[in-house]
Amino acid sequence: MIGIIDYGMGNLYSVSKALERLNYEYVISGDPQQLKEAKGLILPGVGSFKDAMHILNETGLSDFIRAAVNEGTPLLGICLGMQLLFEKSAENGWTEGLKLLKGRVVRFPGTTASGETYKVPHMGWNRLQFRYPSPLLEHIEEGYVYFVHSYYVDTKDETVVLASSMYDVEVPAVVGKGNVFGTQFHPEKSSEIGMKILQNYADIVEGKGND
Repeated sequence: MIGIIDYGMGNLYSVSKALERLNYEYVISGDPQQLKEAKGLILPGVGSFKDAMHILNETGLSDFIRAAVNEGTPLLGICLGMQLLFEKSAENGWTEGLKLLKGRVVRFPGTTASGETYKVPHMGWNRLQFRYPSPLLEHIEEGYVYFVHSYYVDTKDETVVLASSMYDVEVPAVVGKGNVFGTQFHPEKSSEIGMKILQNYADIVEGKGND
């Protein structure tokens, strides 16, 4: 069973429906005691980093998530949920994140190096470029996935960037280290590739993925 963490800022419906299509059992909860029963966790998220971390800290879910990861429970962050895995974000003033991965979250400049402006948020289908092998990306070919975001991860730890996508800058699209994973895009809205990533995550949770 996968626990979808409900802290009031997640796209719970589409994620849960995707797991239903995979015939994978899940529970949606904001109660750490109930989430402890899950073999793996998904941290979804839409909206503001600062608001999300405030809720996670106030409810004790931040401490629960860190403890679960330290105990070896697989965790998948989606969209804002992926950004929350990192050290801090510049959104609405610097805010500390869960600090499970090294890096910071910054806003797209909106202007290229040559002075051309481009649209922020980054919204639409962009192509993945694989960087490092991972059980999360097994048996998947590089293709297009669906993004909606104004901020992206800037990290000096290149090894956590499993796949990237270009939108003026190189955007970490899939991240992972140990039992912590994240996708900047919405896998549940990204057609076959996204569903295969969720299937791979379910396999990791069940201990079927290769290290």
